[in-house]
Amino acid sequence: MTSNALTYAVHIADGMPTTNADVPPDQDERSWSPTSSILISNGEEALLVDPLFTIAQSEGLLQWLGERDAPVTSVYVTHGHGDHWFGLGAVLQQYPGARAFALPEVVEDMAYQSSPEVLTAVWRAWFPEQIPERLVLAEPLEGEVLTVGGTEVRPVRLGHTDSDNTTCLHVPDLGLVVAGDVIYNNVHLMLAASDADGRAEWLRALDTVEALAPTAIVAGHKDQTADDDPRHIEETRRYILDFNSGVRRTGSTLELYEYMLERHPSRINPGALWGSCRAAKG
Repeated sequence: MTSNALTYAVHIADGMPTTNADVPPDQDERSWSPTSSILISNGEEALLVDPLFTIAQSEGLLQWLGERDAPVTSVYVTHGHGDHWFGLGAVLQQYPGARAFALPEVVEDMAYQSSPEVLTAVWRAWFPEQIPERLVLAEPLEGEVLTVGGTEVRPVRLGHTDSDNTTCLHVPDLGLVVAGDVIYNNVHLMLAASDADGRAEWLRALDTVEALAPTAIVAGHKDQTADDDPRHIEETRRYILDFNSGVRRTGSTLELYEYMLERHPSRINPGALWGSCRAAKG
């Protein structure tokens, strides 16, 4: 995992239970998917992508970062969904010289996700006493290019995937795409916010990632045991196409859920699939 002095390392926070009471019939609870944070470093500078979510996740991430060779000098947030950035304040407190960046539209989404209304209705309701009190927004990225040790890494706009205004980060020197939520790696996709038009946009986003010709892809939601092979582009595409087919062929939430489980039995966190099926079928 080295090229031109750059390396990358991946930290995965385990999935965790939520208080969401809408539970699929074959599960005991609704869980949140495991979530990735990625460190790109040249040994002297380090860029952290997506600084995770809860207080406990931040503690685990900071311990992991402390074991790495280079201090965090910058942070990039791929999209505004809170599970990928609510831990930013803890990282900046640990590394006070670091600066955090996101594309301007992502910063706007971060502000919305951290508004009192959304925090009360969603995040603090689903994860009571687990969300940091201090939430810090990223700065809008000017010029839309970041560097690590003088080597360029580039945000790529992807539009709607599992939420609006998502991006990935392309690291050409490593053949790497840090995918945010455009790719799910052996984890059920969260399609609850993606209607037919949204799923079509997500498929176009996969084409954009594929055109970058990566040799490695780190998904925002990733099974601990899974590799980072680019085939996960096609596997994510296949999942969306199967879901589209299931929406047409089934008549209820449960039928769609069972249709997808039959085709994707090994993916983890079926509660995310249940939420997708509920959004599609009511």
